[in-house]
Amino acid sequence: MNRIEATFKDLKQQNRPALITYIMAYDPDLATSQEILNGLPEAGADIVELGMPFSDPMADGPTIEEAGIRALKAGAKVSGIVEMVRSFRKNNNETPIVLMGYYNPIQNYGLERFAKEAGNAGVDGLLIVDLPPEEDEELYNITKANGINLIKLASPTSNDERLKLISKKASGFLYYVAVAGVTGAKSASYDSIGDAVFRIKKHTDIPVAVGFGIKTAEDVKAVGKHADAVVVGSALVNKIAESGSKKALEFVTELKVE
Repeated sequence: MNRIEATFKDLKQQNRPALITYIMAYDPDLATSQEILNGLPEAGADIVELGMPFSDPMADGPTIEEAGIRALKAGAKVSGIVEMVRSFRKNNNETPIVLMGYYNPIQNYGLERFAKEAGNAGVDGLLIVDLPPEEDEELYNITKANGINLIKLASPTSNDERLKLISKKASGFLYYVAVAGVTGAKSASYDSIGDAVFRIKKHTDIPVAVGFGIKTAEDVKAVGKHADAVVVGSALVNKIAESGSKKALEFVTELKVE
């Protein structure tokens, strides 16, 4: 059983959803980013999404786009992000880490090299926002061979036929984008999220995480009644930019559903 499976199994016994927190690697710099990453589990994060900055982040709103710019200026690179995970694993071998980003940096780095190094460092999942399932066969096979779950995305526009296709290769958990648009957009209604999760679960047995537009403890609690996991990204990235690492970790503690 891998770390993602073990985490969801444990949380099911606790009858609570997973809190998944997203931060951008190297934002605002490597040292601060590593400090926040290391502190997230104790603060209350059950799973961590670590963003890989890209110069053309088409799925991201202003908050995460600006974080990516800060990260690139701070010298972010794929090998350095993998080393962040390796450093994290020195003191934490339980909390799953999912790398999230775009295909171009990984392709340029070399798919096999990336998957091997990431797997060895302790990466549990990979979420590529601009790689549709029709074109992911090579990456799917390579990540699977290196013990990395390839996390798939579904959205409000995903019909049943599309969900069947997505579910065939989904592993770890399936990430439902609650609103059409970029990260940091307004929240979807809780009822529509519940309906969407119900429909998705007709096609897959793996956990369903819901993200995009989730900003408050109230959002986390309400969405968590329907989903197996709740993702908070832009709100946390914004807190890091405005208030620094200590306040950001305190914010994560406020979000956790007991």
